[in-house]
Amino acid sequence: MSFVRRAATVLAAATALTAALAAPALAHVSITPGSAEQGGFTKVAFRVPNERDNASTTKVQISFPTDHPLAFVSVKPVPGWDVKVTEGKLPKPVKTEYGDLEEAVTTVVWSGGKINPGEFQEFEVSMGQLPKDVDSLTFPTKQTYSGGEVVEWADAPKSDGTEAEHPVPTLKLVPASGGDEHSAASTPASAAPVAATGPSVAPVAAASASDGTARLLGGAGLVAGIIGVVVGALGLRRRAA
Repeated sequence: MSFVRRAATVLAAATALTAALAAPALAHVSITPGSAEQGGFTKVAFRVPNERDNASTTKVQISFPTDHPLAFVSVKPVPGWDVKVTEGKLPKPVKTEYGDLEEAVTTVVWSGGKINPGEFQEFEVSMGQLPKDVDSLTFPTKQTYSGGEVVEWADAPKSDGTEAEHPVPTLKLVPASGGDEHSAASTPASAAPVAATGPSVAPVAAASASDGTARLLGGAGLVAGIIGVVVGALGLRRRAA
């Protein structure tokens, strides 16, 4: 019986490890993909998980940078959700290759839908032209739950480099590859300045969930291996008896 108890303990530990491996994939609001080229246009998905067991996410508000504003913003409709794109006057005009930009998108709010416990939703945005002189853009996000709780994802990284409790969604900007500079920096034919509604953008590729899938599969494989070892050992113990 002591062997069975030890086996049960090992199995429980393996199950906990699997959960720990899977959790980080849906632990906080994030941007997928996490990087884009400076000076170009990109399409990203803001991935919002529901972290509560007794409430649903009913509203998501994303703030766009005003120090490095984006002249072109369009959103992809999400079934069951209403979207409101708000633009405002910038503290001071920003020079772009399209002229001085005095107004830009400041917030995008999705509401009216529901992200239930154990689920997540991706909200897609096409935007540009990305700045050429910074290495990242941050998008502070407010997540509202059905019970009235509001979680603000706006914390900067800690000084020691570790992740904050509620890290701000961050898009890293990397130097342009130079493969096709014209296409990277030119305005998409279908883009319109600060458009609240725009052409549909392609769904996020399946690779956008690859991190979570890999963790789940890896954890499941680990548990399956441990179970196999335990069952084999029990079989040998019975034979020896």
